[in-house]
Amino acid sequence: MRADAARNLAAVLRTGARLLAEDPSTSLSAIASAAGVDRTTVHRRFATREALLSAVFQAKLDSAERVLDEARLTEAPVAIALHRYAEGIIPVTRAWPVDTRRMMRDDPTADSRRAEQSRRLDTFVQRARDEGYLRADVPLAWARAVLDQLVDGIAHRFPDLDAPQAADLVVDTFLRGVGAAQ
Repeated sequence: MRADAARNLAAVLRTGARLLAEDPSTSLSAIASAAGVDRTTVHRRFATREALLSAVFQAKLDSAERVLDEARLTEAPVAIALHRYAEGIIPVTRAWPVDTRRMMRDDPTADSRRAEQSRRLDTFVQRARDEGYLRADVPLAWARAVLDQLVDGIAHRFPDLDAPQAADLVVDTFLRGVGAAQ
């Protein structure tokens, strides 16, 4: 793919993610205009809004997959892995604000990938508890929900915090809020 075509595609995907998160009925023409590309450029690549949305979901999943791999959730010490995850996933959450629940309904392939990523995080939270970083009396599902809400909340409600600062807050809040007394 040519460099300008790759830039255009990236602009369309990121703009589409933002606009479709705000209004799922946004037209391809409106996305093209906001992305600064010709309408035919978008229509040539994506026949429908649903096709664009599927590409957005795949891009979000690809980004999240890279973050999970780079965090080394099964190998790195828990606090370090958690910080790497938070620092990586906060920008992904900001860049791809589409609702993953819609992804689950509309795209079985994306749903399968999302479920695998979720399983990896569940395993990490279990590891954190097994290694004494989380209280044993806190249900794992609750701890995981808290982690997800911390990431989502800081990503969207505090956009001026850079990723490292935001990750520091997520880790501190997560490990002290549901962490074991030390």
